[in-house]
Amino acid sequence: MSTTQTKPPESLRKRPIYLRRGPMENLATAVIGLGFLMMFQPFALALYTWSFVTLLAGTVMFIVVSKFPE
Repeated sequence: MSTTQTKPPESLRKRPIYLRRGPMENLATAVIGLGFLMMFQPFALALYTWSFVTLLAGTVMFIVVSKFPE
């Protein structure tokens, strides 16, 4: 009895971490949360200034990443 190893289908191969849906959705959610914290803090005007850009980047990232395969 000889066992031959076959390659798994393309859909089952491990993808790099930056192409996986789960971790990237978590990162996008963290960026959105960071944007909210930046927007609602009373300490630094520079953080408030960049908060909308951060929120927008996190939202766009989440939309794009949600199209990735599981």
